[in-house]
Amino acid sequence: MDILKDHGGDFNETNTFKYECQALRNVFDSVLECIVVVDASGYIQMINKSYAEFLEINTHEAIGKHVTKVIENTRLHEVLKTGKAEVEQIQRIGNNDAVTMRVPIKENGTIVGAIGRVIYRDVKEVRELYHKLETAKRELSYYRRRLKIVQGSHDVLDTIVGDSPRMKELKSMVAKLAQSDSTVLITGESGTGKEVFANAIHEMSERRYENFVKINCAAIPENILESELFGYTDGSFTGARKGGKPGKFELANSGTIFLDEIGDMGFDMQAKILRVIQEKSVERIGAEKPCKIDVRIIAATNQNLQEKIRKGEFREDLYYRLSVVPLEIPPLRGRVEDIPLLCDFFLKKYNEKLGIGIDKIDNEAMGCIVSYKWPGNIRELENTIERIYNFIDSNKISKRHLPDRIINNTEKLNLGSLNIMMDQYEKMILLRALENYRDNKSKAAKVLGINRTTLYQKMKKHGISG
Repeated sequence: MDILKDHGGDFNETNTFKYECQALRNVFDSVLECIVVVDASGYIQMINKSYAEFLEINTHEAIGKHVTKVIENTRLHEVLKTGKAEVEQIQRIGNNDAVTMRVPIKENGTIVGAIGRVIYRDVKEVRELYHKLETAKRELSYYRRRLKIVQGSHDVLDTIVGDSPRMKELKSMVAKLAQSDSTVLITGESGTGKEVFANAIHEMSERRYENFVKINCAAIPENILESELFGYTDGSFTGARKGGKPGKFELANSGTIFLDEIGDMGFDMQAKILRVIQEKSVERIGAEKPCKIDVRIIAATNQNLQEKIRKGEFREDLYYRLSVVPLEIPPLRGRVEDIPLLCDFFLKKYNEKLGIGIDKIDNEAMGCIVSYKWPGNIRELENTIERIYNFIDSNKISKRHLPDRIINNTEKLNLGSLNIMMDQYEKMILLRALENYRDNKSKAAKVLGINRTTLYQKMKKHGISG
């Protein structure tokens, strides 16, 4: 500590040592942060220029004085007694609430002094820095979202499999809906992929970096659904978790909540959902006041809500709040031209997942698959293909691999419509083979098991250039 003293004693120092001490003081004074050093008795040995200016005193006036006589509300002398550092403490200095730090200096386990630092001269500086950081974070998040939206929107839409006119129209709607915050009501039979559409809207929106929270309103008993959606406070009811629990709406704040099967929600709960939409706030069970939320709502149902309104089972005012933008997903039997694409998608998925190499579905089997009604829609189709993977003994799916319900309950279509569907499937296979082999006709023909002449004939038939 002595080498830091202001020179009032009689030191036998060399010129080099004097130079080093002066250099140290120059560095010490150049630091913008306020620093003070006291000895074991609490007397100031060193105080830098920044601290002296902050205190509006002269540096030489402070040296040698007890720290309590110079710095208001200091606790450096207490740190000398306790030997414990005090970090990020609020200390009133003049008209400022400074953020300070006090650390004892020890040599061989003995306290020989302490260092005091003013990290921020006023708490306002911390707030300003916080706001600047938050602003920078929001700006960065915004530009990251915009970049990802531009780069990834195509990939998101690819999760919605289908090239039929209706599916193309729906994909276009999804891309437009993603740019707004309007409430969306998705309708359609079970298994049509309503959740896929809801997720795509979220992933293409500016909320994509926030939570996508989903809840099945039909799977949770009415008496539990309220606490799941709105949360509860500590001790609000018997069995409540200590400290309370946030609800799904709070968890989805700044993001999207997906209320699946909302048509099965009870009448009383519908009124509470309506209030959330109108007031943009939720109130936990047992809470004294609501809290504001910013949530986009996407609801879905397989029921006819207008019919339920007529029966008095669904609130008309909630229906109109939810169906700002209605999105109706067609059943699989209403877009049969997409079935080969979906089959191909699931073949790739389960080839990778189960490590089994199934090349294709032969024409006879595909004819059965396309003409089946698929009451369970896409979910039933996927489950069927997964089931086949568990028992198949070949690298292609044939009619014998199909479940009896598909073979025995195939819808009787006229030959003309079946031929159209098979032509569409054949065209898709040709295009994929040519794409995989970069328009090398010989390789494409070989993998398809036909000669080049036949390949050219089929290309001409389907209007494929090349």
